[in-house]
Amino acid sequence: MNPNPLGLYIHWPFCLSKCPYCDFNSHVREKIDQKRWKAALLRELENAAQNQQNRPLVSVFFGGGTPSLMEPETVAALLEKVKSLFRTTDDLEVTLEANPSTVEAERFKGFREGGVNRLSMGIQSLDDQALSFLGRRHSAAEALKALEIATTYFSRFSFDLIYARPDQTSASWKAELLEALTFARGHLSLYQLTIEPQTVFATRAQRGEKMTLEDDPAAFLYEMTEELMQAAGIPAYEVSNYAQPTQECRHNLLYWNFDDYIGIGPGAHGRISSEGEKWATTRYKAPETWLESVEARGHGLQTSLLLSPLEKLQELTLMGLRLTKGLEVKRIKEETGLEIHQAYRPPALDLLEKEGLLKRTDTHLIPTFEGRLRLNSLIAFLLSS
Repeated sequence: MNPNPLGLYIHWPFCLSKCPYCDFNSHVREKIDQKRWKAALLRELENAAQNQQNRPLVSVFFGGGTPSLMEPETVAALLEKVKSLFRTTDDLEVTLEANPSTVEAERFKGFREGGVNRLSMGIQSLDDQALSFLGRRHSAAEALKALEIATTYFSRFSFDLIYARPDQTSASWKAELLEALTFARGHLSLYQLTIEPQTVFATRAQRGEKMTLEDDPAAFLYEMTEELMQAAGIPAYEVSNYAQPTQECRHNLLYWNFDDYIGIGPGAHGRISSEGEKWATTRYKAPETWLESVEARGHGLQTSLLLSPLEKLQELTLMGLRLTKGLEVKRIKEETGLEIHQAYRPPALDLLEKEGLLKRTDTHLIPTFEGRLRLNSLIAFLLSS
């Protein structure tokens, strides 16, 4: 029996519209055959569970796209199948991503009855003008109403906000964040706006439009955010995620700790360990291609690749250094066979420590606050050593 924890990610690829900043695998379709999609997800779930039944399943995460567009009956059927296929833990975390539109909020009760016990809502802003800029379909009033409904059905829920928008002031962000904290229940995800390739915002930026805040003001907002969240008793545990102790998202911690998870649905990724090796799995990205593959073969698996020691080191570093607790040094040896001085040349570690960007202990490599401000550059420097 494998004692290592396992997570399950289920991808629902559909949205009502595509947000201009979004580069996720999300698609807009005029009509969706819910029964056909339910059957396909159940079939792929059964296929993916093979050889994993004796591992403790600690989390299920419905992501997207917009999973709150799924029928609650589909979610309930999938969770019932999960419990018949896996050895689930008593405190199984079941998260569903949701948008706060009136229609979707009306489904919260059905999702809770179907087995979801944690909600993650894409609020993104509590300002109507900012919501319009971000291409969101809901209003600030709808967002606040959805938060009220969420408190009725869920003891654990989180919501996202996006800041460092163009010309956003520290005063306006502080007011928005303090308002959000009156609704927070132990977890918030606070993301600085970034321009991702092949998005509408990227096209607009290429035309010369100002789409984000400048680096120095954005860094100041990040520092202010850290101070306000710390004062509220909801400190950072990851670069963009804040939680009270025990309220961290257990599923996302699997990613950041380089643990194993199964991914099903269009474009879903997975990481599965077997006999000392780790495999990276991907499913067909296009919804119709995935659907046809599942119906023909029982799964939509496109690739299953053995990760090399170097690839595992890269993922360990990229994921582990996002955590405020840092990267556990012993995992490097466990996953790659390399000692830390072999994985990263000592001059690189010494220089990062000297510059105050990285702290080294007997057990962890920990990015400092300044290191987290420059995390992408820090990681690139460390891996190039």
